[in-house]
Amino acid sequence: MNKKTNPMQEERYQQLKEIVQTYLPDDVAADAITLDSNFTQELNINSANLVDIVLDVEDAFDIMLENEDMDGMQTVKDALKIINTKIADK
Repeated sequence: MNKKTNPMQEERYQQLKEIVQTYLPDDVAADAITLDSNFTQELNINSANLVDIVLDVEDAFDIMLENEDMDGMQTVKDALKIINTKIADK
């Protein structure tokens, strides 16, 4: 059986991709962003831009991310999981 993604999850994923896309270096295409993409290793996002992504995520989803959340955000999927948890906890 095919497990369908929740439309809300899909919407958050698209929103997150749009945020990340803004900070991609010129040598990385937007369609390179997948759930399993590692921010620094595969998408070549530097630490300063990663901080900007975190700030944009906080604004976009109206959540607060702690240092340990940022440490846990290695991949797009990690970020999505943290966003979903924070929203659920509100």
